Amino acid sequence: MRIELHCHSTASDGTEPADRVASRAAESHVELFALTDHDACTHVAFSSGRVVRAVELSCDHEGRTIHVLAYDRGAPGWAELEARLGALAEARRNRLRVMAARLAQRGIRVDVEPLLARSEGRSVGRPDLARLMVAAGAATSLKDAFARHLYDGGPVDVPHHALALPDALALGRTAGAAMSLAHPHLYDHLGVALLRRHRGDGLAGVEAYYGAYDPRERARWIELADELGLVCTGGSDWHGPSGDASASASASASPSSALASPQLGVDLPASRAAQLVDWLAR
Repeated sequence: MRIELHCHSTASDGTEPADRVASRAAESHVELFALTDHDACTHVAFSSGRVVRAVELSCDHEGRTIHVLAYDRGAPGWAELEARLGALAEARRNRLRVMAARLAQRGIRVDVEPLLARSEGRSVGRPDLARLMVAAGAATSLKDAFARHLYDGGPVDVPHHALALPDALALGRTAGAAMSLAHPHLYDHLGVALLRRHRGDGLAGVEAYYGAYDPRERARWIELADELGLVCTGGSDWHGPSGDASASASASASPSSALASPQLGVDLPASRAAQLVDWLAR
């Protein structure tokens, strides 16, 4: 079964609108689809199979960002999750204003207000600011903007106060969400520890079928899933055909990766797919 449960649109740091991402997924023969924009629940229609409302939550664990994929099971509590994310989105907008002011102190003037006006209802962040810098001639590329100005802990960066991981998992449980650890390879042994520690808190899935994992990497997470009784989820972590968003995320040391797939969709064996579909329907 071909699925896509991890991809992004212009509602966060993707480069194409939600309906186009869904169309691309259909063209790739995806049968189970979820758009997982960062901290934003993007609603999208999907004509070629089942669509699941979802979000990629940015969580804080001892100063490190951990990403959790949350999938809507139709419980009433999902509205509370969306409301909480709306408040976080406003904090992100104010964060961008402060970073623009810090850039101005360094002699780089970019006007973020038109961007914020156009971006009402979507999550904004450093990639958006980097694109403005490139457009203004203040950086040669997104990678250059991050390397010289926007990197974690840099002169322009303002820490984003993400949900603490336990709080995010509690919010997900209230929403009745199915939750999975995204791109676990980025956390390595920490990912293993978090899955062991929080599987009883609702972190019952692991993205074992991620992007362009080689067989050894995939087998590692499948083995852990079987040991802990977790469900294997999967997705490409697709940001768009240009890859610009992925490049900026990599430059900022956020949890995107060169292992993100250039194509939408990953294939699951029938038994894994059946387990996944059942888990999402509980």
